[in-house]
Amino acid sequence: MAQIFSFDGVIPVVDPSAYVHPAATLIGDVLIGPACYVGPGAVLRGDFGRIQLLAGANFQDNCVAHSFPDAEVIVEEEGHIGHGTILHGCRVGKNAMVGMNSVIMDRVVIGENAIIGAMSFLKASMEIPAGHLALGSPASVVRPLKPEEIAWKREGTLIYQRLALESRQSTKQVAEPLTQPEANRKRVRAPAYDPLFIARLKQDAGLP
Repeated sequence: MAQIFSFDGVIPVVDPSAYVHPAATLIGDVLIGPACYVGPGAVLRGDFGRIQLLAGANFQDNCVAHSFPDAEVIVEEEGHIGHGTILHGCRVGKNAMVGMNSVIMDRVVIGENAIIGAMSFLKASMEIPAGHLALGSPASVVRPLKPEEIAWKREGTLIYQRLALESRQSTKQVAEPLTQPEANRKRVRAPAYDPLFIARLKQDAGLP
């Protein structure tokens, strides 16, 4: 289990179908919803305000979520937070994606199906319209997204949902590394995008 800490008597909540890596840290008022994935090194610090990942969201390796006092961080359903991102007192809309190593500041609202390019900086109170691409430091809204771009994003998020549902069985801590590779060493492959397989996994887990 991850490093879990209460704060002022408030204990994080993790849905049984979510996967939180043992090297992640959850503190205080943190709510992790169904089929969410939280990667190694991620820190969700709910000591100023609530941090919430809704169903099917992912929060990848070394991401940080924190908040301005009395504000909150919300990642809506199927939100996708790329490696090394910082979310601070903001809201990420349904099926939106924040690219790797981005910084999203207080009171930012990212609309549904929006994509934020990698290494972007979104200034406080910025609003990104639904279905648009924004990028840069400071970021600006560049253009509307094409339907195929939104579909591509959703496929990637569904793969992370599959990873969340399978990781309890497939991720195991070992005492020591091998000193050399085995003969005919197997390669780890990313799960194929298979919407029917993912739908079956979610149904088996009792998820919508």
